[in-house]
Amino acid sequence: MKRKTKWLSVMLCLVVFATMALGSGSTDSGETKQVVTNSGTGTETTNDSDSTDNQSTDSAVSSNVAVTIDEQILVDQDNIVITAKEYVTDSIWGDGIKLLLENNSDKDVMVGCNALIVNDYMITDLFASEVAAGKKANETLYLSSTQLNAAGIENVGKVEIYFHVFDSTTFDNICDTECVTIQTSEYANMDTTPNDAGSELYNEGGIRIVGKTVDENSFWGTAILLYCENNSGKNVGISVDNMSINGFMMSPFFSTTVYDGKKSIDEITIFSSDLEENGIESIEEVELKFHIYDADSFSTIADSEPITFSAQ
Repeated sequence: MKRKTKWLSVMLCLVVFATMALGSGSTDSGETKQVVTNSGTGTETTNDSDSTDNQSTDSAVSSNVAVTIDEQILVDQDNIVITAKEYVTDSIWGDGIKLLLENNSDKDVMVGCNALIVNDYMITDLFASEVAAGKKANETLYLSSTQLNAAGIENVGKVEIYFHVFDSTTFDNICDTECVTIQTSEYANMDTTPNDAGSELYNEGGIRIVGKTVDENSFWGTAILLYCENNSGKNVGISVDNMSINGFMMSPFFSTTVYDGKKSIDEITIFSSDLEENGIESIEEVELKFHIYDADSFSTIADSEPITFSAQ
């Protein structure tokens, strides 16, 4: 049931997610403030890749390197064959992997992803393709340029995919694949330096969360950019509870899944309507709690104490 619910939500929200991926300005507006923790509640962190005045999250990451991949079969099970054909770049959608999907079963199927990981960073995917029984389809799995930019990924060296295939009529699960890995021509040049410059907000049990920037002019309202790193031994989900801004309770939009050994760059979104209803024109103080849970069982791993920070 959890799988069915997830994929129904994915298909209904594709347009919304596409708008967010294309329209969010939190990573390139040039008007962001830095997250600053109150005295004694956090640690300022820097790394060599972010030592310049403008972090990589504040400007579009671009590369003139032509990335290529070898054609390869990624999945061949339960009468479903998925082949990676080539690495492509689109002027609107950005970089992607062109896939040949072959449905050799007697059922109409939907092919999507449980997880997409680029250079060890979790990346939100918009991929969902229906293939009728006995048919084939050429589709492209795009890698969100907004999230690649936020992670500071200039050249894609490694793409990891967990495919999810289900009956498009009954929503019954057909298969969830193990991780399939594509190494590109830039694998040897892949930068693995974590983009973790900012103020450390949480660091317990192998879970580390760093507050990076606050953008008060993002697409939906205000966006707080977080770096999350998971070395806990489990795949985890992270959400936010009891969030207030300038003392007023908010209803933030934030939920991220970070697989073990991986990282993510994600935004806490505060809608402009929430801010306007409370007369908030500038972010002065933020307080929240992080809820961390097992992504597979949904059991609670930890609930943080209240964490307070500001934007400067």
